[in-house]
Amino acid sequence: MQGLMMQQPLLVASLLTHAERHHGGQEIVSRRVEGDIHRYSYRDLAQRARGMANALAALGIEQGERVGTLAWNGYRHMELYFAVSGSGAVLHTLNPRLHVDQLAYIIEHAQDRIVFFDLTFLPLIESVASRVKSPKIFVAMTDRAHMPTTHGLSSMLMCYEDLIDLHHDVFEWPLLDENSASSLCYTSGTTGNPKGVLYSHRSTVLHTYAAALPDSLNCSARDAILPVVPMFHVNAWGLPYIACMVGAKLVFPGPALDGKSLYELIEAEQVTLSAGVPTVWQGLLAHVDAIKGAFSHMRRTIVGGAACPTAMTAAFRESHRVEVLHAWGMTELSPVGTVCSLKAHQLSLPVSERYAVQAKQGRGVFGIDMKIVDADGNALPWDGIAAGDLLVRGPWVAREYFGSEGQSPLRDGWFPTGDIARIDADGFMQITDRSKDVIKSGGEWISSTDIENVACLHPDVTTAVCIAARHAKWDERPLLLIVKKPGSGLDANGVLAFLDGRIARWWKPDAVVFVDTVPIGATGKVLKNQLRDQFGDYYLTA
Repeated sequence: MQGLMMQQPLLVASLLTHAERHHGGQEIVSRRVEGDIHRYSYRDLAQRARGMANALAALGIEQGERVGTLAWNGYRHMELYFAVSGSGAVLHTLNPRLHVDQLAYIIEHAQDRIVFFDLTFLPLIESVASRVKSPKIFVAMTDRAHMPTTHGLSSMLMCYEDLIDLHHDVFEWPLLDENSASSLCYTSGTTGNPKGVLYSHRSTVLHTYAAALPDSLNCSARDAILPVVPMFHVNAWGLPYIACMVGAKLVFPGPALDGKSLYELIEAEQVTLSAGVPTVWQGLLAHVDAIKGAFSHMRRTIVGGAACPTAMTAAFRESHRVEVLHAWGMTELSPVGTVCSLKAHQLSLPVSERYAVQAKQGRGVFGIDMKIVDADGNALPWDGIAAGDLLVRGPWVAREYFGSEGQSPLRDGWFPTGDIARIDADGFMQITDRSKDVIKSGGEWISSTDIENVACLHPDVTTAVCIAARHAKWDERPLLLIVKKPGSGLDANGVLAFLDGRIARWWKPDAVVFVDTVPIGATGKVLKNQLRDQFGDYYLTA
């Protein structure tokens, strides 16, 4: 017997319709590329998104066709989130931090019909335009007064605000199949070409529900949310959609992501919750400490994209009364997979033990099932000790890649994340390494991540990266690369002495190399493959 309930498709446009109806007056604040602050409401957002949907139809964009964006976090980008997906086309967010060759590949592979871009990226767009065949129209996301006077795009260039002004705001969002495509994001492609992950309306709305839950990102209408994580990277971890669902105030930083700019915006707009990668928060904390400042309203920050050092968690909590939510996910997971939200019995743990839990990537949110397996595919126990390949499945996990013609990466219905992980008895998962980064010394595994986390606890260490370096006797040995704080007299012996007693003796790196910087990829992660290329023969040639 079937249940007698209504069948309403889960559609991205329904999030905006809800926000307009129930939170129409809530504010959206954007620091614009033009340099000023823009303010309007969810009601204005919905009106302008409908106008842009009419503009897309007038430009001949049909359902299922891809519309590219190359833009910062801002209100115009937010309008496109809903105008494109809501009208049945596919929003394709492009990462401007990728090399121009990769961008050209992605645009061609996706067959984008049109690309919208912020003025910052005009030179990048000009370089890309000469390498691709698919987009015939490029739209500068600005008004007529700020349109560039010289460019290499000739008749292909249009003005965003002209499109809005030319089309009325009466538009009925179509009743789409909830399994139809809504948006497209490509992986960062550190090895090989980037791969496209094609999200559906259903998967996006379900992900929004789960990510907003109290034990997930814990968002509500009482929040003012600052997504520092870019809208061009996995849809800003879903926060633009979540804000519409719960009616939160949104604060967009635009291109200014330095510590001073972020702090001023956080304070001026009374931000309560922010989200970003550790490298951004390092700059923010350094600025706040330098001016002896404080956060007047921010009480939670979501840290993902890379492991959050315990020292950063402690600095946020002990110096600024800000709780850190450590999260893990992937482009293929829409992206949220786990969030390190403590259970009741963990709240009373001694500080050091609580921080040890918070260093983990956290519990799977409802909808994400996970397991760890050995090399033969056998499930390993959740005892916090056994480590194996992390596999996941769920309604917002990719089944295959865009354009792969049915070739699936799944392993018996599970998606292989490429991570090595442990899971404890409480269900808290901890990444111990990427499978490609794990160090195999004398047939035994060494976790580069664990070594990095301990090294980062040293007060004179800014960044620590551990890589596998080839070794004549042991095949591989850990090599520790350190960026130390300016003016520090820290030397290799000091680092190695600090590691004594904190990691297994045979894990201790045979050498420490000090570097000025480490290469950071398009999504804020350290590019260990480049460091392995540079230092991989260190023990053989030293």
